Amino acid sequence: MRILFAFLTALLVSGATSMPARAADDQPAAPATPEAPAAPMTKQARLDKLFSDLKRERNEKAAERIAGNIWSEWFQSGSASIDLMMLWSQKAMDNQKFDVALDFLDQVVTLQPTYAEGWNRRATVHFMMKNYGKSMSDIDHTLQLEPRHFGALSGLAQIMALTGHKQSALEAWQKVLAIYPMMRSAQDQVATLSEELAGEGI
Repeated sequence: MRILFAFLTALLVSGATSMPARAADDQPAAPATPEAPAAPMTKQARLDKLFSDLKRERNEKAAERIAGNIWSEWFQSGSASIDLMMLWSQKAMDNQKFDVALDFLDQVVTLQPTYAEGWNRRATVHFMMKNYGKSMSDIDHTLQLEPRHFGALSGLAQIMALTGHKQSALEAWQKVLAIYPMMRSAQDQVATLSEELAGEGI
């Protein structure tokens, strides 16, 4: 089982010029310089815009593309060595070598504790190993750093459901939908859990 999705990116900007005025002493004025291009958006600004777009989007495929762009931003650690360890951890996970993956991810969260995706990836490994308590601890770290992390919230919802806490699972899926309204799996889970809880008289 995975708490993962897709990836991609884009944005633009321009400037203007004005005619130079003649100086009073009849000397030619210095040519007007074009306005400097706007500074590139910060990672946080890009994420804020993507999340705003994701919340408004009502086309499922378009929403998936936006979510993919968000994952792309999340994966960027800003460190070549961290990126390499994340790559190695993914390869280890793909080969079911979870202990090896954890070794890499322990280093990632130690070296860069503010990198939310390091915590989320380690939460995923613990989830796959059925270490639900440890997974929840890492999910908590992820959400402290990025409260909008719909992947981590999805993982929390799955753990709650697997451990018999249906109401908590429903609430977690509802939080996912508040961030990513078009996520089909979250919609399905909310519908299923709501029916089950209604049938149980809750």
